[in-house]
Amino acid sequence: MIEHRNTLISEDIFDKRFVCDLSACKGACCVAGESGAPLTQEEADLLQELWPKIKPYIPEKGQCAIEKDGVSEVDDDGDLVTTLVEGRGECAFTVFDEKGIALCGVEKAWKDGAIPFRKPLSCHMYPIRVVKLADHDGLNYHKWPICKPACACGAKLDVPVYRFLKDALVRAYGQEWFDELDNIHTAWVEERSTKIK
Repeated sequence: MIEHRNTLISEDIFDKRFVCDLSACKGACCVAGESGAPLTQEEADLLQELWPKIKPYIPEKGQCAIEKDGVSEVDDDGDLVTTLVEGRGECAFTVFDEKGIALCGVEKAWKDGAIPFRKPLSCHMYPIRVVKLADHDGLNYHKWPICKPACACGAKLDVPVYRFLKDALVRAYGQEWFDELDNIHTAWVEERSTKIK
C-alpha cells in the first residue's frame, strides 16, 4: 500500500491497466451485479432533489422503479445504493444508445447542462473502490470479469488505472493531490525498474 495524504492506495492502481471499451462490454457495469451503485447519503439526497430534471432522460421502466422505490435503496449488505429495475441487475438510471450500449442517464443530463451533478462518484471512480478507514480512504482495484475488455484495451494503450480515472480522482481529491500522485507513480516505476535490474 502507498500512503498519500489522506489515502492508502493499492499498488494495483499503478500496476493494472484499464480503459473502458464500451463497444466490447456494452456498458455491462450498469446492468450487471446484485445491487446498485454505492451512494453517499449526500448523493442520494441530491439525486432526489434533481430527479424532476433527470426523469425525462430515463426510460419508462427506470422511471417506474424510481417512482415506486425512490432514487436509492439499501442492499443486502446494508449499503446505500442506486435503485434497480425490478430489484435486480439494471440500474434504474440506465439509458441505452442506438447501439444498445448502456449509459448513465444522470451523466447524460449533466452533459446536456440540465443538472450540476455528473454521476455517483462510485461509478465515476470504477474500477477503484473506496473503503472509508479511520483516518484514510482506502483505494483498491476491483476486478470484475465483465471488465476484461477494459483490461485488454488498457494493456494495449498502456494506461494505468489511476491515469484512466484522472477526472474522477481530481473530482474526489483535487488537482494537487493527483499531480502529487503522478510524481509518486513515476518514483514507483523507477524503483521497480531498479529492483528488476
